[in-house]
Amino acid sequence: MQNILVVGGTKGIGLALVQNLVAAGHHVISAARTHSTTLADLGVQQILFDATKPIADQTLELPDVLHGLAYCPGSINLKPLQRLTQEDFLQDYQINVLGAVQIVQHCLKSLRKAESGANILFFSTVAVGTGMAFHASIAAAKGALEGLTRSLAAELSPNKICVNAIAPSLTNTSLAGALLASPEKTEAADKRHPLGRVGQPNDVANMAAFLLSQKNSWITGQIIGIDGGMGSIK
Repeated sequence: MQNILVVGGTKGIGLALVQNLVAAGHHVISAARTHSTTLADLGVQQILFDATKPIADQTLELPDVLHGLAYCPGSINLKPLQRLTQEDFLQDYQINVLGAVQIVQHCLKSLRKAESGANILFFSTVAVGTGMAFHASIAAAKGALEGLTRSLAAELSPNKICVNAIAPSLTNTSLAGALLASPEKTEAADKRHPLGRVGQPNDVANMAAFLLSQKNSWITGQIIGIDGGMGSIK
């Protein structure tokens, strides 16, 4: 049994990931802004945590040894460049990059104690590698996260810590609710993907669970597209 921390595990892909990890027999700790009755029913340890606030101001009690860390918080702030403010860019960077940095710094000692190695997983977006209109702020932030992924993979490889990121396309979660708010919008989004549909949380969570497990000990520094083909084919 592994100890795995999932930040942002109460909704969407994070929730699907937690459910997947619990089903595989792992001890999962969910750190999120709110408690979840769904996770309580699964016996998941829950910690109140806001990734946008300094970690020093919060209580984050974790096991002495961590085998995995998944950082799931994200944002969707799609606007023309002229309407994006500096504050928009700062907010996207705070939640997607700086939040990830501070949780890794906090957990690093525990991750290094995993004798068989550990795994860190971030979540990017297909919009980093595939230019998309109105994505300037989020693509810039997630692009920085991809740089962080590769840099940490190099830095932590001597500790047998693998660091990877998943880059999904549009996935049917509450975060993407406005983009899938009607049958017409959903149909249009489906048609933009070569496989003919938007993603579902488990499409992403299944790969995430593998990358966090002991089955993954030789994949690191990778940005893995789970995007219905959008990022690579027409």
